[in-house]
Amino acid sequence: MPLQFGDIYVPENFNSEFAPLKEKIESLINLSRSAGNERRYAIPNNKLMRICLLAGLSTPGKRDEAVVDSMKLQQGNRFVPSFFTHQELSPLYSALIKMRYHDTSLDLGNNRVLSRIIGAEMYRGRDTLLADNNLENYLFSQSGRAALAKDIPALNLLIGNYGDAEMEAKLDINSRAITNAQIIIAGATGSGKTNLLAVLMQQIRALSSESAYPVNFLLFDYKGEFSDIQNNHWLSNFDVDRSCILDPIERPLPFTPFKDFTNRPINEINLYSTEMASALASLDRLSPSSNMSNRLSEAIVECYKRTNGAPITFTDMRKEYQARMKDPDKDDSISSILKQLDRANIFDTEDKADLVGDSFIVKMDGYPKDGPIAKAIVYFLMSKLNNIYEQLDKQAVNDDVVQIRHFSIIDEAHYMLSFDNRPLRNLIAVGRNKGLSIILATQNMADFKNKGFDFYANAQYPLIMKQQTIDDKVIKDLFGVSGTELQEIRTAIAGLQKGELIIKDQMAFALGMGSKYKKINVTHLI
Repeated sequence: MPLQFGDIYVPENFNSEFAPLKEKIESLINLSRSAGNERRYAIPNNKLMRICLLAGLSTPGKRDEAVVDSMKLQQGNRFVPSFFTHQELSPLYSALIKMRYHDTSLDLGNNRVLSRIIGAEMYRGRDTLLADNNLENYLFSQSGRAALAKDIPALNLLIGNYGDAEMEAKLDINSRAITNAQIIIAGATGSGKTNLLAVLMQQIRALSSESAYPVNFLLFDYKGEFSDIQNNHWLSNFDVDRSCILDPIERPLPFTPFKDFTNRPINEINLYSTEMASALASLDRLSPSSNMSNRLSEAIVECYKRTNGAPITFTDMRKEYQARMKDPDKDDSISSILKQLDRANIFDTEDKADLVGDSFIVKMDGYPKDGPIAKAIVYFLMSKLNNIYEQLDKQAVNDDVVQIRHFSIIDEAHYMLSFDNRPLRNLIAVGRNKGLSIILATQNMADFKNKGFDFYANAQYPLIMKQQTIDDKVIKDLFGVSGTELQEIRTAIAGLQKGELIIKDQMAFALGMGSKYKKINVTHLI
């Protein structure tokens, strides 16, 4: 019987122990100098682990049971199942492990023992590859294969266990059976929200980053935790390195936020100018007069005329707007916000990076969370994604799953939900058709429903963590309950501890019977 690779744990201290091999592989693959905006290759953790495992199992020699027994495992951090099934290698792993350990007394059916064996073989592979010229010989003898739609990874995100049971809690993100891939999280400070975001990102990347259909992400790091150099070890969980971190205080973000209207009709620019004027007013809670709004729209149109439809800048807008004022030296609310955006210099004048084709973490802790600059960064990058969305081919599909290309992850999302945020709404409403999805995290469960948009109704997975205030109306809308059932869910939310969440039980909800919720203990990752 083949070995069963379920509940297999990652070796403790993998990141630090295997760093020398990772650096050596990347130094062999990357050129000594990069050209232009070319990004250096960073080997995904899954691929590094698999290389080490195969190299270890390929190395002959008697296995020492003491080495296996001494192997320490990282609690709570398990391999995703696709690690073993990737390229249908599971039977090979099983056969090699049985061959190498046939003369030991180790119980290969015990998942903890099997985890230690796999860890020991990875270390053996690491040591083998670092010796002599073994790494060069191993790497450059491999060949690739063409990407096919059947290779789209199934994104069943393992985020923890249900209640006190050992049953795995998974979120199906891209099967054809679900309506969308949006996730919303409500959790008060100290509820474990940051760790949950990290788990979701780790699973998305672990399941996809070395496939032919990688899922990239854009994370707005309001608290600066993910971009903090002290937390550098977090990044390897997401198969990225510090090159993915963008700090707009240090240098402009490598994108233009403005749409390109080259060879487009003037009526499209007119419509866009009206939307842009409304957006700028919303970012700083302005109530501009109709004259000011018209002046701004006219200024935007004139800027585009001067560039022949090419993307404009905030500097262009400010100058053109002020030229239309009776007293350019006396600021009104519109010229004031334009000056702030101009001085902040948060965006480049052209696209110098692939927003969907790569992963990025935008460092946001240098700005007031509720200020116009922080809002502008998120708003205009969401707008940029909408522009990209229009140009993308429809995502790949097979009989089981659809391709997900990209996740935008907005922590502290309540700052972006309190006004008519059209780019965000558009991305949620139509992004699935092109494989673009959203994870929104906020503190209060009531934040996700406002006059303009019901985010609960458009989310496949509302995840409720510990709350400072429990909103009965949200519970009624979300779970379709009242009376005793409502009080049961209310009590469950009130009793949540750090790292626990409540999720709607879709089966019970559909059948109209049984408990309408499940409690999940989230994997502790960071």
